[in-house]
Amino acid sequence: MSVAPTPSEIFKRASGEGRRRICQSVLELTATGFIAGFTIVFGIAAMGIVHSAFLPEGREVAKLAGAAAFALGLVLLVVQRAELFTENFFDPLASVFDDGHGRLAGGVARLWVLTLLFNALGGAILAWLVTTDGVLPHGARESLASIAEEIARRGHLAAFVSAIIGGALVASLSYALLGTDMVFGRILMAWIVGFLLAAGPFDHVVVTGLHLVIGVLAGASIDGVRILEIVGIDALGNLVGGVGLVTLSHVAQAKG
Repeated sequence: MSVAPTPSEIFKRASGEGRRRICQSVLELTATGFIAGFTIVFGIAAMGIVHSAFLPEGREVAKLAGAAAFALGLVLLVVQRAELFTENFFDPLASVFDDGHGRLAGGVARLWVLTLLFNALGGAILAWLVTTDGVLPHGARESLASIAEEIARRGHLAAFVSAIIGGALVASLSYALLGTDMVFGRILMAWIVGFLLAAGPFDHVVVTGLHLVIGVLAGASIDGVRILEIVGIDALGNLVGGVGLVTLSHVAQAKG
């Protein structure tokens, strides 16, 4: 039986992985972000399909079943080694702290900006395709629109706190994935985090933003300004949760 790596060993793994991500070419970086964007839409579409299928059993059952289906999208993303914006919190920042705080900071900013932009682009293209009339089973579009409207109705504080939790969840997944070399373990952790993210639902700037876009394309009444507002709140909350709560805590743990 293999021995689990120590926090310091995980930190060293994260630092090496972070350097790899920071040093990617523009083509590799944009392609990886693009793939992650459309891959997570598979999970959102699966949520709508399963949610609508389970609605006769009750709204809460449908919500949990939909969350379980969404989590498969995160599993697919992790197995493909594609990267969402918040997955690039722990590893790249570990390399910055390991390197002495300064030299790689510009690379982190480049990584974050390009990943976020191409997550959005890849996701938006597939969102347009899956919401075409007749593509999804009967009731799936209505479920996706209903869930999007529920997300849009939340107040600013609720959205911000939800985004803190969502950012912490995904950053914790990045840390946990470095703690195992077993494919099954990586799949299980990705599914658990995906389920928790959707069951909350806890906001993730890319996932939530794409879900709102899909909701509008499926018939939800959500103003475009409201979508931009939520995306801005989510980005800030994800940074607080992913960097402030998780990344800095694990850096302190490893350095200590």
